Amino acid sequence: MKRTFKETSRLHLALNTNQFDKSIEFYEALFNIKPSKVKSGYAKFDVENPPINLTLNEASQVSGNQINHLGIEIKVSQGVKNQLERLEALGLETRLEENTTCCFAKQDKVWVTDPDGNAWETFVVLEDSELRKDQNSDSSCCIPSTETTNAGCC
Repeated sequence: MKRTFKETSRLHLALNTNQFDKSIEFYEALFNIKPSKVKSGYAKFDVENPPINLTLNEASQVSGNQINHLGIEIKVSQGVKNQLERLEALGLETRLEENTTCCFAKQDKVWVTDPDGNAWETFVVLEDSELRKDQNSDSSCCIPSTETTNAGCC
């Protein structure tokens, strides 16, 4: 079988879901592609950018965000704004953070949450920081707020 991805390797991410159809819709929106394979209780997305082999596996019980969060790092701030606009146009709830300090870096980011509670951020690193998070912030660094809005937090 010939591999269709361009790089010499890619990340494989297998997620359990108890909301299979909603999860397919969410990941179609997030990555702007249709799954390459859908079988009973299984869907596969061959994402080119970033290179990911994402599979959804139907499960009877799922508790989201067991891995803290997932993210897509991009190179320019405009990409965060483009992602925000695209996801909102598709009806997904988003939360934008601009010029926030998290994980020892100043960042712009947009958050969305999949149907099983897994948080995804699309982010750009603007510059390094000596601080883990903003000193005057009530939010926890790298842990998304349970509220999604269009206003920046922090």
